Amino acid sequence: MQKIEFMNLKAEYAAYKAEFDAAIQEVCTNASFIMGPQVKELEAKLAAYTGSKAAITCGSGTDALMISLMALGIGAGDEVITTPFTFIATAEVISLLGATPVFVDIDEETYNIDYKLIESRITPKTKAIIPVSLYGQPADMDEINAIAEKHGITVIEDACQSFGAVYKGRKSCNLSKIGCTSFFPSKPLGCYGDGGAIFTNDEALAAKIASLRVHGQTARYFHQYVGVNGRLDSVQAAVLNVKMKYLDEALEKRISAAKYYCDNLAGIGGIVLPKVRSDRNSVVAQFSVRVKEREKFIEHLKNAGVPTAIHYPKPLHLQAAYENLGYKAGDFPVSERVSKEIVSLPISAFITKEEQNYIIENIKKFF
Repeated sequence: MQKIEFMNLKAEYAAYKAEFDAAIQEVCTNASFIMGPQVKELEAKLAAYTGSKAAITCGSGTDALMISLMALGIGAGDEVITTPFTFIATAEVISLLGATPVFVDIDEETYNIDYKLIESRITPKTKAIIPVSLYGQPADMDEINAIAEKHGITVIEDACQSFGAVYKGRKSCNLSKIGCTSFFPSKPLGCYGDGGAIFTNDEALAAKIASLRVHGQTARYFHQYVGVNGRLDSVQAAVLNVKMKYLDEALEKRISAAKYYCDNLAGIGGIVLPKVRSDRNSVVAQFSVRVKEREKFIEHLKNAGVPTAIHYPKPLHLQAAYENLGYKAGDFPVSERVSKEIVSLPISAFITKEEQNYIIENIKKFF
């Protein structure tokens, strides 16, 4: 029995160990731990990579979403439309600011928000839409932007799983007024702790965002806004600066590994493979399939030494934290159905064909 890593971060560190160690040592030697030169260097690289005028780093993907909403002045009495099939951070930040998350069901093929259902949920209180580019594939951003423009509301792309993805020739994070991403270690571009970034082409908004992440400061000890401590530390920026050099190569390997899974699992009854629209790609933050007998499937793979994960087992509208919103089972049937069947398989830029063949072989044995 093989023992396979779900997300092989150890192999990635081993591959670039000398560069990671040197970059981290430089931060320690210079004691430039907060807002050091590595942060500015990273922000310039991120902006250039996405084509955005501004990239403002912050402490996490959650911080990125929260600060973006703060910059738009969203708070009590406001509504923000988003998906119930995502990590709770997407909705959590709306709630923390006193606004109300309004959920819209997902498309059954992409698992992203179904743009055709959005307009019916817009009210005079709606101030923003947060589509999630789930599992690494951008949402239907052109259609969502058009709906938002018609109603005078702002779109924030939750690109916490899709940094590096391409949508109709443009990079994720630069597909709407604001884009947010996460550098959590398992992401397509991940650091060695928490980290995130906010992207915009609006210079005034960028200045406000940059201020909000450091307690609303415009100069040291001068505070124009009530902000947060949302900075990215220099060690994380140093790690990301190294990883940026290898990002495109790593994404190609992830995409290739996903294709290998799909090619070799195609035609097996009982398993639904991910679908990527022809006008975009996915950077495969997770390789998630659907199976009816999920618990038996997971146990079968576990017994073979193959780890799995569930992203996500319960939609947000059915979580105890959101009981107060009054949603009930059956309100978002696609999200509910997918959440009962979804399961993620091991994938990374460092997964080997040998490992994939072993996983594929054991999946075929199950079916």
